[in-house]
Amino acid sequence: MNMKIIITGGGGFLGHQLCKLLLARGMLCGRQIGEVVLIDALFHRALSDPRVREVRGDIGDRDFVFSAIAGEADTAVFHLASMVSGECEERFDDALRVNLDGGRHVFEAARAIAGRPRVVFASSVACYGGMDMTQIMSDVTKQLPQTTYGMTKAMCEMLINDHTRKGHFDGRSVRLPTVIVRPGRPNAAASSWASGMFREPLNGEPCHLPIRRDQPHPMTGYRTAVESFVELCEVPEEKLGKDRAYVLPAHRVTPQIAEKVIAEVAAARGIKLGPITDAFDARIQGIVDNWPQRVDGARALALGLPAPPPLRQIVEQYVEDFGAR
Repeated sequence: MNMKIIITGGGGFLGHQLCKLLLARGMLCGRQIGEVVLIDALFHRALSDPRVREVRGDIGDRDFVFSAIAGEADTAVFHLASMVSGECEERFDDALRVNLDGGRHVFEAARAIAGRPRVVFASSVACYGGMDMTQIMSDVTKQLPQTTYGMTKAMCEMLINDHTRKGHFDGRSVRLPTVIVRPGRPNAAASSWASGMFREPLNGEPCHLPIRRDQPHPMTGYRTAVESFVELCEVPEEKLGKDRAYVLPAHRVTPQIAEKVIAEVAAARGIKLGPITDAFDARIQGIVDNWPQRVDGARALALGLPAPPPLRQIVEQYVEDFGAR
């Protein structure tokens, strides 16, 4: 029987990249992919492939989620749909409805699928907080998120673990560092500057940096992130423990390091860079201060998940995939 793939947040950047990777592979968990269902409120990037079906709707609507996720026994669910960090701080009730209730709807719908489907959840290092953030954060670090976004991610991680313990489905959580370099325009994520300090200068535009230039932050490339979703989905269950959440390995990057790397890429490719200008925002810095500066992804690496390539290579991949002026 062919495998059916469901991707919530399928209209977003990572959902789109994940879908492209799965279609190129053609197989998941030893089965041929027959259909990929993309679920989102908006779709900005079309995928022309007969195996792809787009479903528009609100992840906070339980009836919609159940109708969209109805599936057969050979189904894998990748739950990426989420409000971003800055939005969650401004719109608490919406954050609970979309990130927490939406996650509950997706997990309950997966539970209703015959058999024991695999469910992969996109979590975040925003789950950490409330301590000395210069420490290395790992899968055994206590989670004490200091943002609404991080709180909803931590709660969904616990739901994944409990659904798995009860045999409802086979769940796994990918605890993502900040993913770079995202194309397009800045969004409401408090980490939007992390892509912007690469993207805007490479496009010949100014990046208005809201944080300190020496602020460290864990980052990985988008190719590595989507590869990690797939690799974690394919890990045999007997290799996983009771804690199904795995923080990915990441580079410790500051704006100072980023500026040096894009200067190297620009010199090699003849790109005229836009400037990185200081535009300090105490609100954004306050959020970032409660995020980890370094993470230990040893547990993920032991499962065979990929390490990110060198930072310059991540930037080169972005230029190759999305271009630069």
